[in-house]
Amino acid sequence: MRGKERPLTVHQLNELLLICSLVLLIAVAAVRISSRSGLPSLLLYLGIGIAIGQDGFFDVKFDNAELTQVIGYAALVVILAEGGLGTKWKEVRPALPAAVVLSTVGVAVSVGVTAAGAHYLVGLDWRQSLIIGAVVSSTDAAAVFSVLRKVPLPSRITGVLEAESGFNDAPVVILVVAFSTAGPVDDWYVLVGKIALELAIGASVGLAMGWLGAYALRHVALPASGLYPIAVMAIAVSAYAAGAIAHGSGFLAVYLAAMVLGNSKLPHWPATRGFADGLGWLAQIGMFVLLGLLVTPHELLADFWPAVMVGLVLTMVARPLEVLISLLPFRIPWQEQTLMSWAGLRGAVPIILATIPLVSDIEGSDRVFNIVFVLVVVYTLVQGPTLPLLAKWLKLGDDASEAADLGIESAPLERLRGHLLSVAIPQKSRMHGVEVGELRLPHGAAVTLVVREGTSFVPLPTTVLRRGDELLVVTTDPVRDATERRLRAVALGGKLAGWLGTGGANHH
Repeated sequence: MRGKERPLTVHQLNELLLICSLVLLIAVAAVRISSRSGLPSLLLYLGIGIAIGQDGFFDVKFDNAELTQVIGYAALVVILAEGGLGTKWKEVRPALPAAVVLSTVGVAVSVGVTAAGAHYLVGLDWRQSLIIGAVVSSTDAAAVFSVLRKVPLPSRITGVLEAESGFNDAPVVILVVAFSTAGPVDDWYVLVGKIALELAIGASVGLAMGWLGAYALRHVALPASGLYPIAVMAIAVSAYAAGAIAHGSGFLAVYLAAMVLGNSKLPHWPATRGFADGLGWLAQIGMFVLLGLLVTPHELLADFWPAVMVGLVLTMVARPLEVLISLLPFRIPWQEQTLMSWAGLRGAVPIILATIPLVSDIEGSDRVFNIVFVLVVVYTLVQGPTLPLLAKWLKLGDDASEAADLGIESAPLERLRGHLLSVAIPQKSRMHGVEVGELRLPHGAAVTLVVREGTSFVPLPTTVLRRGDELLVVTTDPVRDATERRLRAVALGGKLAGWLGTGGANHH
């Protein structure tokens, strides 16, 4: 345990700020290395923390599991909020039933199989085995999609994986806390009841906070555009706090609230999305570096092979069985099930959850943490680079519909009772080659400016739009949503969108 600490001096604070800045710069550079090598960035961040910490170059002593857990929870809230804001409802909606079953029934299968492997193969007692089984049953969307940027998957797979990663944190946290509490563990039906109640409360709070927040942001014009991203993140974080205070799942609440906000056509959305993405990166960097600081590398050697054995059970038996049983009613092709089984990457969440038994001082908690740490690093190193190869081998590649999605930013013009839409035409959009007049925007909307290759001009009805153009569209309040629907329809179906069944606007 740490002794009594003295307050930092100004000189020490300056040194600390310098070290933190250097770590952030190194971590940002690591993102580039990660994207080129195919390795998940979490491994590089963990490596930075290990290099700074004990047995590293700077030999910084850090063993505060309580602080790590608090910061880890805060970072996880930000990561879940960023993930929810980026989740497209049109992709998640058809995948929602499968994701819910994976996050509940699938978690139960994974915990049971992994715990049995840890008990019988490694020799851990049942409490430690159940803790490990629960801890590693949570998947990490950030880890999965950081290695799949170059191989976009069909929306059905991404929808299931995204929703599963957002949903399964909640029941896993409940199980880990229950197994890490002193005294006998509750009966299984009591745990099931607790999980169901907390999930119901968390879902209700998250959906309510998201809807109310989106309604307020659409109808209240803030004095500066930079306030919108802050307000969106504040609403998402408030959903976590409200869910936790109501004795529900705060993690589910923040994810659902962010998902509602992300699909509500909020003003200044691209700026908000970029702000949330930056906060998500910052949270990941800080969290992984801190986790790397917490671990003592020379203590990991003794638990290396036990971690490999538990990981084999998890990866080769528990995860495939979890996917097979959970997706049995949905008739998903074996190729997609195979990829989902291999895409069950473990990232930040398991290592953070492994600090719960440390804080609770459960017997053998140090070994549990070491096993989880080694398991996450080794199997992320194995699965990460091979995921794109497996996707290509299974012929689960690019989904063409993704390329046609427009980036539309809305700025409210409150005094004029209108909106200014900024529309970016992507490279593969079918809006390329369409004349401005052929957009057939509803009455009350007009394209007022086109920016092409750095030059802006006022378009004519016969002006032909090109990929890479940016349009400024002015609309009145009543037709704002119809205008955006029409623009997206043309982006998907071209000038014949109305006759192809993809149009959704009032035409001239």
